[in-house]
Amino acid sequence: MKGKFITFEGPEGSGKTSVIKAVLEVLKQNNIDTIVSREPGGVRISESIREIILDVDNKEMDARTEALLYAASRRQHIVEVVLPALTANKHVICDRFVDSSLAYQGFGRDLGLDEIFNLNLFAIDTCLPDLTIFIDVPPEIGLNRVFSNGRTVDRLDLETIDFHQKVYQGYQQLIQKYPERIKVIDGTKPLEKVIEEALSLIRDII
Repeated sequence: MKGKFITFEGPEGSGKTSVIKAVLEVLKQNNIDTIVSREPGGVRISESIREIILDVDNKEMDARTEALLYAASRRQHIVEVVLPALTANKHVICDRFVDSSLAYQGFGRDLGLDEIFNLNLFAIDTCLPDLTIFIDVPPEIGLNRVFSNGRTVDRLDLETIDFHQKVYQGYQQLIQKYPERIKVIDGTKPLEKVIEEALSLIRDII
C-alpha cells in the first residue's frame, strides 16, 4: 500500500506555507507518517533550478524556458522525494505541483493548458496527486499580503496584476476540470478555520 500524495495550490500570498506547517504538526501529533516538500525545489538540483526561476534579475527569461525549468525541477523532485516516500507508505504534502505550471505557464503565460500538460507528462509520468487543496484568495488580497508581511519578493511576485488575474482564472478552470481531485478552501477566512478545513479534507483520504 502506498502513501497519499497531497498538494496545496493557490495564488501568491494565499497562506499555503502557514497552513501546511500547521497541518504537519497535527499529523505528527497523531503519529501519521508524513513528509512535506515544495516546488520548485525539495532537493538540491531542484532548489538550484528554483533560484534561477525566481531570481528577480532574470527578467529576460523566455516563457517556454520557464516552463521547461519547472518541469525539470519537478522531475528531479519526484524521483528523489515523492516516489520513494509514497512507496515507503509515507504521505507526501507538497507546496505546489503540476497545477501551478498549468495555471502560471499554461494560462498566465498563454502557453496553453494542453501544451503545458503534455510537457509535464514527460516529467511526472503517472504521478498525480490524490488530493489537491486550493486555497482561494483573490490576487489583490494575496499580493497585498506578500508585500506587507516581509517575505522575500521573487520574480513572479513582481509580475503585473493582469498576469496574476490570468493565473487565478486558470486555477478556476482547473477546479472545474478536476472537481474530484481539487477541493477549494476560502483563504480569506481566519487561518485557524482554513487549517481546520484542510485537515478535514486530508483525514478523509488518509
